[in-house]
Amino acid sequence: MKISYNWLKNYIKTDLSAEAASTILTDTGLEVEGLEKVESVKGGLRGVVIGKVLTKEKHPDADKLSVTTVDLGLDEPVQIVCGAPNVEAGQTVVVATVGSVIYPDPNEPLKIKKSKIRGIESFGMICATDELGLGGSHDGILVIKEDIKTGTPAQKYFDLEDDYLIEIGLTPNRADAMGHIGVARDLKAYLNFHESANLELKWPVAAIPAAEASKVDINIQYKAGAPRYAGATIENITVKPSPDWLQTRLRSIGMKPINNIVDITNFVMHETGNPLHAFDLNIVGNEINVRLAKKDEKITTLDDVDRTLTEDDLVIANKDNAMCIAGVFGGADSGVTNDTKSIFLEAAYFNPVTIRQAAKRQGLNTDSSFRFERGVNPETIIYARDRAISLILELAGGDLTGVEDEYSEKIENFKVDFNFDRCRQLCGVNITNEEIITILNNLDINIITQDNNDAQLEVPNYRVDVLREADVIEEVLRIYGFNKVPLPEKLNSTISLQKGPDKEKAYNNVADYLVSNGYSEIMNNSLVNAEILTKIKSEVFQSQNDVQILNPLSNELDVMRQSILFGGLKSIAFNQNRQRPDVKLFEFGKVYSKRGEKYIEEQKLGIWLTGKQLSENWNTTGNKTDFYQLKQVVENILNKLGILKGERVTELKSDLLEDGYTIQIANQATVEIGWINAAILKEFEIKDKVFYAEFNWDKVIDLLKLNKISLSPIPKTQFVRRDFSLLLDKAVKFDAISAIATKVDRKILKEVGLFDVYEGKNLEEGKKSYAVSFIFQDNEKTLTDGQIDKIMDKIRLQLEQQLKAELR
Repeated sequence: MKISYNWLKNYIKTDLSAEAASTILTDTGLEVEGLEKVESVKGGLRGVVIGKVLTKEKHPDADKLSVTTVDLGLDEPVQIVCGAPNVEAGQTVVVATVGSVIYPDPNEPLKIKKSKIRGIESFGMICATDELGLGGSHDGILVIKEDIKTGTPAQKYFDLEDDYLIEIGLTPNRADAMGHIGVARDLKAYLNFHESANLELKWPVAAIPAAEASKVDINIQYKAGAPRYAGATIENITVKPSPDWLQTRLRSIGMKPINNIVDITNFVMHETGNPLHAFDLNIVGNEINVRLAKKDEKITTLDDVDRTLTEDDLVIANKDNAMCIAGVFGGADSGVTNDTKSIFLEAAYFNPVTIRQAAKRQGLNTDSSFRFERGVNPETIIYARDRAISLILELAGGDLTGVEDEYSEKIENFKVDFNFDRCRQLCGVNITNEEIITILNNLDINIITQDNNDAQLEVPNYRVDVLREADVIEEVLRIYGFNKVPLPEKLNSTISLQKGPDKEKAYNNVADYLVSNGYSEIMNNSLVNAEILTKIKSEVFQSQNDVQILNPLSNELDVMRQSILFGGLKSIAFNQNRQRPDVKLFEFGKVYSKRGEKYIEEQKLGIWLTGKQLSENWNTTGNKTDFYQLKQVVENILNKLGILKGERVTELKSDLLEDGYTIQIANQATVEIGWINAAILKEFEIKDKVFYAEFNWDKVIDLLKLNKISLSPIPKTQFVRRDFSLLLDKAVKFDAISAIATKVDRKILKEVGLFDVYEGKNLEEGKKSYAVSFIFQDNEKTLTDGQIDKIMDKIRLQLEQQLKAELR
């Protein structure tokens, strides 16, 4: 939420700097996320002064230039060459002196220097309106009609005032601070308590002339959605641009002025926190209906979007049609235009839940819905309406012909039982009863009854977040100051020794390894679009297993993700569309699913690899990445964690992957690895192959419990290597060879490796050739050829019998 500091000071008298006020607001719970100096004219016209043209002569070498002398309030007049056709002696003008900087274009500063123009020296510049950044006119220099003392700073003459824009990260519970007056209230409470400032909020006068009942008949058909609805009819107005002061106020908080009527409603909303809306009275007719929309009722909103309403949407309608979505967005056909002569002004309190749900259904987030969703002050509805009426009569003329206030069921203030001793106990400070009462009074919390340390309090109904004693104590403490709570010299705590794997250490080990190998960590949103599974049509993830969001932030984020795969593919597509085709990514994240009535949450680690292995260079071939590159990374991670023991590889059946396998450790499916199905890549518009590995991180952490530290001495002997060149059926996998060999000997056979694969010419159809290495080693004694030959013969025999292998 944006607050103008100059605007804020209209409601509280203070000499605090904007920086000091921001610190106070943050300390009291209105966290200031940004403080920015705002100049009403860029550069502030520093070095620009009022001058008087004393003489004017034609330039000797240029028909369109004049040589002038100008009195700038200095000891001597200065000479300035001017090209404006309307410059004359005796004029009072605005002069940018040598060394000053002006901004004819906000992005292109112009520094004024001593110069020679066609041989004549010039010591400044007589300015036009647009050259000063004050307007768009460049018909000639700006001539001032008043008699102004020469040398007067232009900043002073034009009454330019620098402002500060305070950006407040308003939490949803602080509905009381949605306007400048609400923010000023917190500032007042703090200063009155800490500095005994005795400040009062200055509410602007909102006096209106007497008026009869409104000519418009107000029918609240859905009272639960609009407990209070007030209005007024104003006729014979003139719609025109707002005066400078009003436009300045709105621009200071980033709003664009539209016309005097709309600007006034926006101004009062940001002043009081109460949204208002003005309807063209000709469209309203003689009847306002606050009702629920009809089934499939249509409305065109101010953004020229045709919207279909539901039967749960609250609308403001005339006799026949909905004119706006109540509290959310106005209609394009019923708003104020330049031709509007009479208006119906709406001020209301709408049910926050009703407005929030309507805004979410329609995918809208407006200044109005932002406030109504949190709960505006129902007691300032009439003040806000009358404040707007008085400004409209002042700035747009017209006649107030009727007012109305429908308050079907009064929203009462809250009653809270309060104990002063308990307040001190929870705050941790010895704050006196008098200090507590001072704070409460400054926050408009009244004491109804008090008996020693017990009291009953009345909390204003706009403080929707203060309903319990603990809430009141929090209010006391935030004004008293969290920083004033002393820390004891000794802090007692209970230390518990956690048994089991160190999850943080495991995460850091793996993340550091991946980053050191060129992978980038990503973090995708856990909320995704439900339509992704409809497009993918996977048997692995079914739409009925989605965890639905009951109140989604948008239609694009309506379910929890079942897989982290798709987020990584989006990241790859994003990079490839920006000429970054070589991508190595990983993500630690949770996935969510629903099985019947049971909700499941799992932690995953996903790794994506695509593009070339090495960056383009003159001495590299830039080979494409492949499955085995990712396989090596996966095995290194498992080795690094110490859990690659007794693993078993099984075929992976998944319509998400074209091919791949599952690594099972201790009979638990721990890692799935393969490459993504081409149809899925096409859906994400990815052209290159993408290799993907997914760790069930919860199971990885669980397997860490099985880790045992073991030590073994370095072997004293050399290893021995033997090779087989085998002719095999194409369907045979290397894992089968490794498993057979390991079963034959587990004592001295240390490693089985595949170092060459051949398929094609000179081989039978359906056959392939594998070159397989066998590493033998005994840690204590040197192996003999006879020992090794005996084992190799057994391995050969088993390969022939089980796999029908032939030695080549």
